[in-house]
Amino acid sequence: MSAIPLAGVIGCPVAHSRSPVLHGTWLRQYGIQGHYVPLHIEADDLERALRAMPVMGFVGANVTLPHKEAALALADEVTSAARMIGAANTLSFRDGRIHADNTDAYGFIENLRAGAQADFSAPALVLGAGGAARAVIVALAQAGVPEIRLVNRTRARAESLAADLSDCPVLVLDWADRAAAADGAGLLVNTTSLGMASAPPLDYPAAAMRPGMVVTDIVYTPLDTPLLRDARAQGCVTVDGLGMLLHQAVPGFERWFGQRPEVTGALRRAVLA
Repeated sequence: MSAIPLAGVIGCPVAHSRSPVLHGTWLRQYGIQGHYVPLHIEADDLERALRAMPVMGFVGANVTLPHKEAALALADEVTSAARMIGAANTLSFRDGRIHADNTDAYGFIENLRAGAQADFSAPALVLGAGGAARAVIVALAQAGVPEIRLVNRTRARAESLAADLSDCPVLVLDWADRAAAADGAGLLVNTTSLGMASAPPLDYPAAAMRPGMVVTDIVYTPLDTPLLRDARAQGCVTVDGLGMLLHQAVPGFERWFGQRPEVTGALRRAVLA
């Protein structure tokens, strides 16, 4: 390890990432001499960059779009979570080797535990079948959810995801049945980009959400999405998506800088600012 350890977030683009503010806040809070920087790296340069980073004093990096799958393929060692999810979001450089992990499932569950008393003994409904859905499904399966109802606008994509995650209790349903799919569910998760500030709205009937259900949206721009507002109006418990970003960062920071950080209200305010 260098005298002043370096870490960063790799993406293309990466200027929008809130990770530098997040990790920078922790570095200052704990008085750690270290730096965390954004790294815009093109796809063709990814392997050369990863191999060079340890030489430059980097102890690790987060990986964001579009490099998560490529980083997994380039790693020398891969955790079971990263292999199951099929992508890496957290890299550590040790002994000249690249160690890949995926902490998205951890971040998702920790956010739910911090924000609500989620019932993992009841079925869960997951909207969307992209990369984020993979991490959410793995997290729910590991938490003991007995049935994960998966609905996506393109059913074939949902069926492909369910086949990839055959060890998880996934039941694929049609998008047209998304309201009925909430019947008896203890948790509703939106993993799509619908509802983001720059995306079309999520078309989900508010009446399908019953009082007491936990509803969470992995979107955090805006922080209070239309889905969450509708859910609160129906008497649901809501959890916003920012906490998933904050909690998924904890394991990486601890590995790189030797301090297990805490997710606090002050941290949320700093990242939102």
